Amino acid sequence: MERRTIGAAALAVGAVGLGCMPMSWAYSSSRQRGEESLRAVHRALDLGSTLLDTADMYGPFTNELLLGRVLKERRQDAFVSTKVGLLVGEQHIVANGRPGYVKRACDASLRRLQTDVIDLYQLHRADPEIPVEETWGAMAELVRAGKVRALGLCAVGARGGRRSGNRLHDATIRQLQRVQQVFPVSAVQAELSVWSPEALETLLPWCEARGIGFLAAMPLGNGFLTGRLTPGEGFEPDDVRARHPRFTAEMMAANQPIVAGLRRIASRHGEGVTAAQVALAWVLAQGRHVVTVPGAKQERWVDENAAAGGLRLTETDLAEVAELPGALGSWD
Repeated sequence: MERRTIGAAALAVGAVGLGCMPMSWAYSSSRQRGEESLRAVHRALDLGSTLLDTADMYGPFTNELLLGRVLKERRQDAFVSTKVGLLVGEQHIVANGRPGYVKRACDASLRRLQTDVIDLYQLHRADPEIPVEETWGAMAELVRAGKVRALGLCAVGARGGRRSGNRLHDATIRQLQRVQQVFPVSAVQAELSVWSPEALETLLPWCEARGIGFLAAMPLGNGFLTGRLTPGEGFEPDDVRARHPRFTAEMMAANQPIVAGLRRIASRHGEGVTAAQVALAWVLAQGRHVVTVPGAKQERWVDENAAAGGLRLTETDLAEVAELPGALGSWD
């Protein structure tokens, strides 16, 4: 697999990573199977999808524990990325950016992951009650202590910006400008896909101009861009898509032209090329500093995603993607 670099430290990873969240969190729990997920992680490493992206809140904690079982055997094959800053309660999630907590959380993640160093430690969300510089300073101390190699920031959730007309990533860029004064940012993780291209407006160029890696989260649109979801089929109550404004039966039906366009492009690249692979290849075509992190919990999807790293879209393909209709959601 093609290797790409993250940040000024030139941390090398496979261009297609593995988002581990679906194995333990946010998607249908009835389809989460530990042994199957372990095989998927091993397969990803075999194929060169070295970046394993997790977080302490996924589960919570169980996703890191699962990865630890693999890392105990194959630490040298993996690039480990985990996150800190969010606590999961009974019915809510809260931010905690207190420096003491950050340091304790890092130690706990190291134990669960069965490793002595985290390659990329990301701030999941800033705590509104703690200056982000204080949180980032604690994370920087972890680098100096040798527990972490590099730091990253996850983009602020900004769905409301669609309604207000604000640029979606202005708040994230303001945070980045502040923490850069404390310690270098190596990577930014944010949603980027054919149906959510907003990061192209300001955030991606901001990162590129500063040599900061970009981790493209949800590059398959929470599974929609694979074309394998049926409008009206419904989701289990614990699945985040059950409450997502683009996953009502009406909106899924309305957005089918996007999938149809990806399939048309795939058909030009030969038998076996899928809409999902075109979607991932489009993300990778947005810049050499972009690494795509599709979620998967089965070996067959890991295989399909990794193969997208070798798919090269033509200028005609890219122009056709640009002409696809914008995604609709129930806020529209």
